[in-house]
Amino acid sequence: MKRILLIEDNENVRENTAEILELAGYEMETAENGKVGAEKAIKGDFDLIICDIMMPELDGYGVLHILNKNPKTSSIPFIFLTAKAEQSDFRKGMNLGADDYLTKPFDETELMNAIELRLSKSEKLNATVSKPEQNSIQTFMDEVSQILSFDELISDRNTRLYKKKDTIYREGEYPHALYYIKSGKVKLSRISDYGKEFITSICSEGEFLGHLALLENSSYQEEASAIEDAELVSIPVEQFKELIHSNREISNNFIKILSRNIVEQEDRLLKLAYGNVRERVAFVLNHIYQKYGDEKNDIGLSISREELAGYTGIATESLIRTLSDFKSEGIISNDGRAIVIKDTIKLKRLAEGGHI
Repeated sequence: MKRILLIEDNENVRENTAEILELAGYEMETAENGKVGAEKAIKGDFDLIICDIMMPELDGYGVLHILNKNPKTSSIPFIFLTAKAEQSDFRKGMNLGADDYLTKPFDETELMNAIELRLSKSEKLNATVSKPEQNSIQTFMDEVSQILSFDELISDRNTRLYKKKDTIYREGEYPHALYYIKSGKVKLSRISDYGKEFITSICSEGEFLGHLALLENSSYQEEASAIEDAELVSIPVEQFKELIHSNREISNNFIKILSRNIVEQEDRLLKLAYGNVRERVAFVLNHIYQKYGDEKNDIGLSISREELAGYTGIATESLIRTLSDFKSEGIISNDGRAIVIKDTIKLKRLAEGGHI
């Protein structure tokens, strides 16, 4: 049963609204002013908050400001109630992060529709984050497009084809757009002081590039270039920022996904830093296969041995020697330049630091 907190200083409105929602199957908690409401919201566990604007002790804007600063309550859908319909009130509430507005007096249908819509969107967005197998930004943005009609973000009007080895952006440049990969694969890399390339990430169809620099308002920390022919869509900065700031649920979930991706990246770098050569090569092959592999156990990358070595952080000669060992041990085979995983169990065991 969904729990709703209703913050309203008018006793008649508070009791009548709570009664309607209880009859509709919601578990209700009420508060007679903003201060009490904020305290209950932080202590409780609610799926949605409905709050009047003009109240004693603390007005609705103050309540929303407090809840937005608390990680526990910042993502709870928030609907304002107001007897005023001036445009300035709507704008102020939305700028603070309100999800919807209801102008008093409102009818029962209007109230129920607003609540059901907000709860439905919240459930769908939270579901994309909770699925461990769907932890990429692409999956989240795909869900956002379906839920909030942002399909125009990846329209064909800004599509460009990058040939293999073409540079998309360089380290130190400032971003003017967010990039979406329609097809192909792109590597993100940095060059060491000794001129050696280290590949920090490989991205493919459905993923986004350049989002961290846009969010931080900083320059790119790596170079992006195509490792095979790739079609990319550029999304103007203004549209990306509008997407992030238009809905509190979107921004909160986007941050959660970014945090998860950073943790995943740190785990990969730690493994590469402390594993021996065999473990590192096995880890990278297993990582690439899990992300891009197909039903033939092909890791699915048109990547050179030099680039694979750069992704592993070892010399090319060491990579080739280790791949040869894996081939003789029956773990992999070659299909032209493609690497085919023959024994996924052995590969995974090696990647996790085990022995075969």
